[in-house]
Amino acid sequence: MADKVDLLSLDACALRGRLASGAVRALELAEACIARIEAREPEVQAWAWFDPDFVRHQARALDAHRQAGRPIGPLHGLPVALKDIIDTAKIPTENGCALDQGRVPIKDAAIVERLKAAGAIIMGKTVTTELAYMQAGKTRNPHNPAHSPGGSSSGSAAAVADGMVPLAVGTQTGGSVIRPASYCGVTGFKPSFGAIPRTGVLMQSPTLDTVGVFARTPADAALLSQVLMGHDTGDAATVVAPVPDMHGIATSKPPVKPVFAFVKPPGWDEADPQVHAAFAELADALGEQVFEAPLPNAFGEAAAIRERINFAEMARYYYRYSKEMEALGPRTQEALTKGNAILARDYLAALDWPDVLYAGLDEIFERCDAILCPAATGPAPEGLDFTGNAIFNGVWTLTGVPAVTVPAFTAENGLPMGVQMVAARGNDGRLLRSANWFHNWLTEAGE
Repeated sequence: MADKVDLLSLDACALRGRLASGAVRALELAEACIARIEAREPEVQAWAWFDPDFVRHQARALDAHRQAGRPIGPLHGLPVALKDIIDTAKIPTENGCALDQGRVPIKDAAIVERLKAAGAIIMGKTVTTELAYMQAGKTRNPHNPAHSPGGSSSGSAAAVADGMVPLAVGTQTGGSVIRPASYCGVTGFKPSFGAIPRTGVLMQSPTLDTVGVFARTPADAALLSQVLMGHDTGDAATVVAPVPDMHGIATSKPPVKPVFAFVKPPGWDEADPQVHAAFAELADALGEQVFEAPLPNAFGEAAAIRERINFAEMARYYYRYSKEMEALGPRTQEALTKGNAILARDYLAALDWPDVLYAGLDEIFERCDAILCPAATGPAPEGLDFTGNAIFNGVWTLTGVPAVTVPAFTAENGLPMGVQMVAARGNDGRLLRSANWFHNWLTEAGE
């Protein structure tokens, strides 16, 4: 049997190769992950539902499938954690909410069906904030349990960061993939709006909600995203178009070094001085590969516009929860109250902004492969009640562009900080190739 420590040190692409060749059995990897979860879960508390026997049952079936000589899927034997707002048949999906305690769906979400068809092991359900908003859950930051893991995909980010699973799925409506990935020191990828279907996923804001992934590297994120992407009749936001080809991102190299545009997004002055210093050093190190580009003045309105859309749609889609408001946390109550007070004319006017703002990015994207900016205002904040400031994320969610964060810096307190990269809508593959180049460049620089 392969050594458990060695297995947990491998990224998903490396594990995939070993599982496909038979050098590692699915059950071996599952047992290694189970042991890690059992050892670390009392401190990290990343899981809302986890059943080792359920995991073993899947792993044994996958091993038998392979041993019978049948074709295997692109994620064969790879454990994947799911944020607890993603429906799983016969498995609790409680949305981080007391009002949904005991809820067990009868049907899998579309992305869960795709994961199973690809041979993934559904490892369990990870903690989310209440209704995927800002009322914090129980999860701790694996690097320091006194600090926030971020939200709302807190459990997914923490589970990957702590080595419990190689891959996880989350969602982002403001900054719920990119920010926790930065705080926990992993790769987080939010694809272009509509790239991954949300059928069977808790709907908070249909204009903004985006399914994303967590992994160790951009190549691992590409491996998982490739399986999840594609049109689904249950989600009108998904596009009827070819899925971006992201195979080989781990080994392919851009014909030339990618060019980055360094952007100081609205809220730059709110960032920790360590972030300012880190990006100044990064720009200097990249040299001619980076140029600074200002955003149009209209982007100063982006945070307020995104919030208006979010709250108005939240009030609509969470109406059933608002009828029992006293059972919800104060942050959720506040958001619903604000949403109910938004006038229809103001909401409808806000819906015009995403495309207007996106048009303002054309000139920048014509000159670069990706925008560079901070993934968060600093390292994870101390305390567990506040999930952090999403000011550097919401603008990209609003405009529907793909975004990825790569661990790059270490704060004075030892906590990680990420670099966020953003590309034009639909350029998900190009973005991940640029991010993979950046990841390799950082790795080589650190050797």
